[in-house]
Amino acid sequence: MFRDFIEALDSSTYQSETFLDVPFVPSDETVVQAMLDLAEVRSDDVLYDLGAGDGRIPITAARERNTPGIGIDIDPVRIGDAMEEAGYSGVEMLVDFIEGDIFEADIREATVVTLYLLQSVNIELRPRLLEQLKPGTRIVSHAFDMGDWKPDDWVKLGGIHIYKWIVPADVAGIWNWQDEQGRSYRLDLSQKYQEVKGAAWIDGKKVAIENAELTGSRLELRIRDDEIDLVNNFTLIIEDEEVSSVTTDE
Repeated sequence: MFRDFIEALDSSTYQSETFLDVPFVPSDETVVQAMLDLAEVRSDDVLYDLGAGDGRIPITAARERNTPGIGIDIDPVRIGDAMEEAGYSGVEMLVDFIEGDIFEADIREATVVTLYLLQSVNIELRPRLLEQLKPGTRIVSHAFDMGDWKPDDWVKLGGIHIYKWIVPADVAGIWNWQDEQGRSYRLDLSQKYQEVKGAAWIDGKKVAIENAELTGSRLELRIRDDEIDLVNNFTLIIEDEEVSSVTTDE
């Protein structure tokens, strides 16, 4: 199961320490805008900035997009600077800044997470992001990737890469359903991040999965039965470890 994969990642990382040695280099305003654009930040989002520094990312999102946000940083001096800037910008009612360890913070409320950390810190943080964040949550990182978790999208701004990931649902395992014609379908899926592979059966007969694309809780499948030259395109919505809906385009 995908949960086992996450737990294996978690057990392979080292214990977090105080990361005051991560250099504070604020993101340029052009980069901040590009990060917010890539994450498609809206007023109905909740943005968490991990390693918030002077708070410019949540402050900009609140000021320009009316987005509530939380910034978390272990450095009390940066937290003070961020709170002061939020007051100057008139968004102190929309944002909050918390002095704390990003490896211990509760981030489950987030629909967008922004990062400007080191790659090694991103990788250590990765299991917590996958464990706590809801499927569909967007993660955007300035300059540093997530190792073998490939981004879903990225842009290049000058010489800087900005990466985006969409937290995938846990789809590993066996799934069964019937269509309106009474045909039965079965999937046996394995998963690494958003990459999905597996096998499929229609009415007990094994057929080929030609393509599988997972975006948040939305799984799009292309299944081919070569014997009768039939191709089915399915979209499954998987929520709370159940298939909540299936649509078919033959």
